[in-house]
Amino acid sequence: MSHPAGDAPPPSRLVGVETIFSGWTTLQRIRMRVASGDVVERLVEDHGAAACVLPYDPARRTALVVRLPRPPLVLTGEPEPRLVEAIAGLIDPGESAEIAARREALEEAGVQLDSLEPVGTFWTMPGVSTERMSAYLAACTPADRRGPGGGVAGEHEDIEVIEARLSDLWADLEAGRLADMKLALLLQALRLRRPALFD
Repeated sequence: MSHPAGDAPPPSRLVGVETIFSGWTTLQRIRMRVASGDVVERLVEDHGAAACVLPYDPARRTALVVRLPRPPLVLTGEPEPRLVEAIAGLIDPGESAEIAARREALEEAGVQLDSLEPVGTFWTMPGVSTERMSAYLAACTPADRRGPGGGVAGEHEDIEVIEARLSDLWADLEAGRLADMKLALLLQALRLRRPALFD
């Protein structure tokens, strides 16, 4: 079906939803009518919204990141299944994105964050997932470290906390050695806003 020049195609419209699996995540088969008028099926994963944060020390020009094994990397046979990432996690029911970011920072890296600087809220995998992630920067000092981090006991996350120079993280990003999109986004946002920290 064609549309006159300048006219937008009709919006896609949901015509049916079937839940295939419901557990930690929900997998749904949806049917939607697209611009051509055809009805297509798609699978959509829904585990809720998330938040991520990059705590950085402006005086020492460092940042706290985490490294942990990820099941998809194990599944795909990556030689190094531990990914260096920005701190992140799901937003629990009743939480705001800001509260979730602070909670995850304390759980994963042992750092108590005060003020958060919003970067934005982004669709992380719009082709397959409903997840939207709120991203933040947060200045901190060594005095804000309250514990070792490592994640919640019993969740088997095996989180390693890394304090790295921002210039080294940027060099790794430019060289293609950082593969976490969250961390890439937050480093670029911080460099745009405070380039002197990367000297």
